[in-house]
Amino acid sequence: MGMVRDEPVSAWMATDVVTFGPEDNVREAMLKLVREDIDAGPVVDGSGVVVGMLSTGDLVVKEAQLHFPTVTNFLGVDVQWPSFKHRHIDDDISKALGATVGEVMSGDPAVVTSTETIEAAATLMHDRNVSRLPVVEEGLLVGLISRNDILRALIADEDLGPPPGGGASGVASGDEADARPAGT
Repeated sequence: MGMVRDEPVSAWMATDVVTFGPEDNVREAMLKLVREDIDAGPVVDGSGVVVGMLSTGDLVVKEAQLHFPTVTNFLGVDVQWPSFKHRHIDDDISKALGATVGEVMSGDPAVVTSTETIEAAATLMHDRNVSRLPVVEEGLLVGLISRNDILRALIADEDLGPPPGGGASGVASGDEADARPAGT
């Protein structure tokens, strides 16, 4: 029986994808993520090959548990915090925001081909702990499938199943009424 999990990713992927280039400026890319209200997008090179994923997680301050003072890693730049030279922190953050997407993105992204199944995509998301996957054909980006797309597919599949407590139970209750003794 053809379940939705056997359907190709292409049936459920989004094709209107917000993408980034490795040379894009990080500040611009952050603004694009915020404007589009998304938390990640594929990074593609000039020929359309997926070379990474840029997510808000790549842009969030990560703290390294070091001795005092805490050294914070902001966009790959070590920042002393607290610092007596606040100007120095501002410079570091400016430098980080001036970086390119290629410098801060997650490389070696997990991708699926458009003909792979919904189930294969869900499994890969789980294994790589990601919530969306670029979809490729012959190595080139053609779409994006997210955890939400897979949930939509599974919910649609449920809706196509038989209605809960189908017609049969209605017939049974009618028979019971007829079988009841007529006067007690």
